[in-house]
Amino acid sequence: MESTASKGGAVSDGGAGPTIWVLVFAGTVTTLMSTLVVPLLGELPTILGTGPSNASWVVTVTLLSGAIATPVTGRLGDMYGSRRILLLCTIPLIMGSFVCAMSSTLGPMLVGRALQGAGFGVVPLGISALRAAVPPERLGSSIAMMSASLGIGGALGLPLAGIIIQTMSWRMMFWGVGILSILVAVLIVWIVPDTPVYGTRGHFDVFGAVGVSMALVCLLLPVSKGGDWGWASPITIGLFASAVVMFVVWGWWELRTRHPLIDLRISVGRPVLVTNAVTTLIGFSMYFQALLVPQIRQLPETTGYGLGQSMIMMGLWSAPAGLVMMAVAPLGARLTTARGPRSTLLAGCLMMAVAYGSSVFAMSNTWGLLLITCGVAAGIGFAYGAIPTLIMGAVPQSEISSANSVNTLLRSVGGTASAAVAGVVLAQMSVAFAGKIIPSEQGFLTGLMIGAVTASVAAAVTLAIRFPASDDTNSDDVMTTARP
Repeated sequence: MESTASKGGAVSDGGAGPTIWVLVFAGTVTTLMSTLVVPLLGELPTILGTGPSNASWVVTVTLLSGAIATPVTGRLGDMYGSRRILLLCTIPLIMGSFVCAMSSTLGPMLVGRALQGAGFGVVPLGISALRAAVPPERLGSSIAMMSASLGIGGALGLPLAGIIIQTMSWRMMFWGVGILSILVAVLIVWIVPDTPVYGTRGHFDVFGAVGVSMALVCLLLPVSKGGDWGWASPITIGLFASAVVMFVVWGWWELRTRHPLIDLRISVGRPVLVTNAVTTLIGFSMYFQALLVPQIRQLPETTGYGLGQSMIMMGLWSAPAGLVMMAVAPLGARLTTARGPRSTLLAGCLMMAVAYGSSVFAMSNTWGLLLITCGVAAGIGFAYGAIPTLIMGAVPQSEISSANSVNTLLRSVGGTASAAVAGVVLAQMSVAFAGKIIPSEQGFLTGLMIGAVTASVAAAVTLAIRFPASDDTNSDDVMTTARP
């Protein structure tokens, strides 16, 4: 049994800059992989020689793999140091990218995408590494930038993928992210300092890891595939019921084992519980514009509400949102320093709500849609920068990687649920056009308004975040930042 803080610690202010940018770059490359295949979805059945329903597993398997791996790598980061596990995460990213690049059938492509998902713990591990490697005075802004990489990579993935698909082979997407992943690994080895392990290492909770993996698969699989299978089908209902049973059994085990995968006693404490609830709501809200706006841009102008943009133009008009997110991250960090992370999180939720609300009059033209996407992106930049600070201010240092990983997982759960809801809304509110059934203008508006309502609810829940008057869960520099 190993106790610590072992070697490692904050680097000097002069050396912190390269560390921050390497970790932000790592997060951006990782999140690129989640959106690269989106412009390719319509072509995948032809490319892989399969049906549309089977081809959709290319997205689903990455979601499931990432959901399973994220809490596991988070716990390993607490046990062995976040830098070491960061390097471990780059291995499936590299292997998965190259397997996808060489795939011509569904099986190998699914293997590659599952491997890519297994590396998705990079962002929460990177946030934990920043906590150990960056001086306190730069911690807030660096965490904000690292968190913003979740959105930056996603926003840049669409235009990059669109350009590559229309000008080169689709395989170049995967070769490219594979090479970038190798670069990430080299930079981590070269620049990122070793990170300490706090407290007692303990033993890895194998039963807890298997239990939460099975429960998450039973939950997320019907959420993502229920539209294809039917929400009232036996398999959908059976998987939801199995998820409930498995989560109950897993929770019982986690509360009784000495070294749990996820410390539920900390997770149900008010600051962490409420922050995670807000995170899930934000994840649910943010994906409505990511799912709906690209469709509006690409529908023919003759529909009366589509903009008739090509894949490349759609991607280019989507890119500014990622740049906005990067630009506002330091501003959110300043607000956190001045008023505390709860104020920053509240501001972010309200910005998202206002941006979505503007859809009533801004949805009908290109600049209006840009206003919506950039407004939502600005809100996400504020919110995502504040959330890790709230989490780290409420958990012991020995649980930081695990807590951040659970929080990241909940963002994905919220996003998966929003995709399912958006699909139902658009399917129910559709019209006939040129011999096809397409979503109606009212359907798109309804989806964007759901995003507005959800962001408003997240703002209201944010007000419930409170820290105890006396709390020794974390060091003074984080707790000072993480005041309400």
